[in-house]
Amino acid sequence: MASPQMTAIADVRAQMGRDGRRAAQKTVSDARQRLTSTSGTRASFDFELMHDYAGARMIAAVPMAVIVIILATVACFWVPISISALWATTVLISLLAVVMMARRFKRSDPSRFNAEKWTASFVAVEVVHGLAWSLLALFTLVADAQTLASVMFAMVVVSVAANAVATHSLPAATLMSTLPVTLTVSATLLRLGGTLNYTLAAVAIFGEIFFVYLARQLHRSELETISHQAEKDQLISELEEARQMSDEARRHAEQANIAKSQFLATMSHELRTPLNAIIGFSEVLKSELLGPHGVPQYKEYAGDIHASGQHLLTLINELLDLSRIEAGKYELHEEAVSLVDIAADCKRMMDLRAKSKGIELVFNASDNLPRIWGDERAIRQVILNLLSNAVKFTPQHGKVVLVVTRSADGGQLVSVKDNGPGIPDSEIETVLSSFGQGSLAQKTAEQGAGLGLPIVQKIMDLHQGRFDLFSKLRFGTEVIATFPRARVMDALAPVTARRNKLEIYSEAG
Repeated sequence: MASPQMTAIADVRAQMGRDGRRAAQKTVSDARQRLTSTSGTRASFDFELMHDYAGARMIAAVPMAVIVIILATVACFWVPISISALWATTVLISLLAVVMMARRFKRSDPSRFNAEKWTASFVAVEVVHGLAWSLLALFTLVADAQTLASVMFAMVVVSVAANAVATHSLPAATLMSTLPVTLTVSATLLRLGGTLNYTLAAVAIFGEIFFVYLARQLHRSELETISHQAEKDQLISELEEARQMSDEARRHAEQANIAKSQFLATMSHELRTPLNAIIGFSEVLKSELLGPHGVPQYKEYAGDIHASGQHLLTLINELLDLSRIEAGKYELHEEAVSLVDIAADCKRMMDLRAKSKGIELVFNASDNLPRIWGDERAIRQVILNLLSNAVKFTPQHGKVVLVVTRSADGGQLVSVKDNGPGIPDSEIETVLSSFGQGSLAQKTAEQGAGLGLPIVQKIMDLHQGRFDLFSKLRFGTEVIATFPRARVMDALAPVTARRNKLEIYSEAG
């Protein structure tokens, strides 16, 4: 059965594979979109542009019809009403065809969108619409052409401007709806001759160029807006996908952490039960409580079994403490404790071990240090871990100094300093990490699990304190655990003494 860690690694590799395939698919999809797009960008942009074009044509239908009716009414002053009405009817019918085509597009299925087909359809009805507007030139056949020149010019400018604005989302439609009327009326004005007519024809042509250019600029601006919106939507989608991936990774990590905690809790119980029996019976054998051994070496072997069992039990307890801290289940049982008393007890516990190595263990404490608010067991574990490391790595006939005093900010600190070989700067980060061991620890017979200092760090974090390590090769190491001023009991407000009942009653009476 695969472990949670292996499952998590497999999930990460699978996700990396999916990300690579997704990037390749996106590249191919973008290339395909550009190849099938009429605007040279993406086919989805073509749909948005045509959707805007159809909407603009439908919205502008009524204003355009009103403009046509007004122009036809004005033209009645120079041309017969029947001719003007016939022209207006033709333009309105062509406009209706454009609107019907736009409405048909609006009702179509977007999944079956064909850019080339719809572009051709819209351009076709716009050609019809443009030709209907170009019938203006026929007014010269039934009325005085010189008189109508200025009127036709004004009608052309109004027509070109209105159609250019309404069709700017589809440049081809803009050209087809405005070019026929510009060409026919300009040709008519040139045919009539005269400076004024030549000028009006030139202005009409330049007006056509200007409005087509303006329509293209509006089209480009709208295309950029759609592109930015698409990028924004894609970014939101990617962020949502990243969030889901993060939630999934966090869920896997939590499951792995729970599985680890359950495994450690189960194994600790299963291991400590027989281990306590081994330690107990080995102590009985080592002490010869049941009588002397027939072979003197048996007592030595029993001592080795007892020492190994104690070492193994310490490793298991450290592993459990670290797992509880990382899982957030390490609870402090806080009370007023004396840091000096705890340090003195720890020093007495380490005296025998230090003497066996010929190490001088010195304890210095400031006078009249108040109590601090903390977990006695956790603080004891901190000091024992620091002293144990100092004694372990200090060579024979070395010196270890334990100091308890006030810190600069009014708190209290525990300092353990030795004159051992020291730690290289490059290994300090390693020894402070979980299961990390320096080169010196790897050479010693009693290596440990590399959990002592990480546990000290985390316990000090739980006490809102600080842990510092200073070391120099061939000069030794100093570690300092500092408890904040907020935990010093003299920082609390004094308690006001209660008055006796007799005084209270006498004042009340």
